[in-house]
Amino acid sequence: MDPLRTLWETFFDWESMREALPEMITVGLPNTLILAVTAALLGSAMGIVLAVAGISRTRWLRWPARVYTDVFRGLPAAATILLIGVGLAPLGMQVWGPNPYPLGILALSLIAAAYIGEIFRSGIQSVEATQVEAARALGFSWWEAMRVVVIPQGVRRVLPAWVNQLIALIKDSSLVYFLGLLASQRELFRIGQDYAANTGNQSALLLAGLFYLTLTVPLTHVVNWIDRRLRHGRPAGPAGDDPDDLDLALPGAAGGNQR
Repeated sequence: MDPLRTLWETFFDWESMREALPEMITVGLPNTLILAVTAALLGSAMGIVLAVAGISRTRWLRWPARVYTDVFRGLPAAATILLIGVGLAPLGMQVWGPNPYPLGILALSLIAAAYIGEIFRSGIQSVEATQVEAARALGFSWWEAMRVVVIPQGVRRVLPAWVNQLIALIKDSSLVYFLGLLASQRELFRIGQDYAANTGNQSALLLAGLFYLTLTVPLTHVVNWIDRRLRHGRPAGPAGDDPDDLDLALPGAAGGNQR
């Protein structure tokens, strides 16, 4: 029983959790959400550009997009964060001072763009070519057809995969602590790590993990719900809500109750 007792005392010290909880809520949780949501928005914008460039007929657009995607998907996230956060630190000092927070967001955005770009590219390429041909027949240019017809359909098809990438960003935001954030900028993992170092107990890290679960598990279920809706459509309503049922009820309709 000694290993179980050691595990319990190391990770389930409720007093240590209670001590870390206020700062987790007021500092760690908002910063984690800011990092993840901002990186997701910037990464999605860059991902759309990468997706369109990746399927472009112009190789001077297609090749750089493919190289970018291969590089940032191949590098470990920690290496990219250190490369951006440390390598661009002198430039950051000149622009916004000794604040590594924007560089952390930039690094996460660059990582997200590589993955989201591939997600969007697969969605766009899954749209039937006849959609583009029909749009061109109506007078749309190729770019207009992509913007109005193809891209909206492609993004809708890969929405669950995009939400999965948001979940990955929430977890990857914990790596920004490598850049030495200010006390007011610490995210959940960093606060848990600081409390664990100060108290010699790992319960605060477990509490940080519970916060990540609280954020990611609901998103996982949202992904599953969105995927079911996209695959099966809206559930059928009560009898009589279907337009086809109205046809059957009309006098003289085929299959009606006339005798």
